[in-house]
Amino acid sequence: MKIEHLGIAVKSLETSDNLFARLLGKENYKQEAVQREGVTTSFYQVGDSKIELLEATNAESPIAKFLDKKGEGIHHIAFGVEDISYEVERLKKEGFIFISEEPKEGADNKLVVFLHPKSTNGVLVELCQEKP
Repeated sequence: MKIEHLGIAVKSLETSDNLFARLLGKENYKQEAVQREGVTTSFYQVGDSKIELLEATNAESPIAKFLDKKGEGIHHIAFGVEDISYEVERLKKEGFIFISEEPKEGADNKLVVFLHPKSTNGVLVELCQEKP
């Protein structure tokens, strides 16, 4: 397992892309819409890990709800795994609760699942695996 990326909820990708490009001294390498989740993402490579900026595309999006409750800031931490199905089963046996146990397509060519923050000290944890 490795830290794959940190997800940051933002109100405006345009504003935040400008900020992070100046902060990191480089442009994003990808911007991508994930219609099913109501989000547009922007990715920055930072060493072996990434920063993912997330902007809601509709008011019902999980990111829109997060922004309404907590404002801009860290939304989740994602761990890269080799075998997402194995990790789901392993973590279920360890007593962790998932928002959904079935891996689904996420941004940046990944399969993803999320652990419920109630079982991870209030932190939304994402597991992601490169799509085959």
